[in-house]
Amino acid sequence: MDKSKQTFRFRKSKQYFRRRLPPIVSGDRIDYRNMSLISRFISEQGKILSRRVNRLTLKQQRFITTAIKQARILSLLPFRNNEKPFERAESISRTTGPRTKKK
Repeated sequence: MDKSKQTFRFRKSKQYFRRRLPPIVSGDRIDYRNMSLISRFISEQGKILSRRVNRLTLKQQRFITTAIKQARILSLLPFRNNEKPFERAESISRTTGPRTKKK
């Protein structure tokens, strides 16, 4: 068997990948009042998702970030999402004053 034919036989076939639709359509307006658009780019904890996760351009990510921050300041969005209520540990004993040695 010829060596050139042998390497050709083991080449991988060209793999095609499927392009996803862009997350922001050209008609969408990036604004702090557009809550349906903004909520797609926030995690469950209320954090702003990264550009790599969002599949946005740099300019779109900047606009989204400023819109989210404006919505938080105007209290349209919470700064963080606390779904689990604060649970106080009753079993831990606490001292109220400074510890002193008794003689």
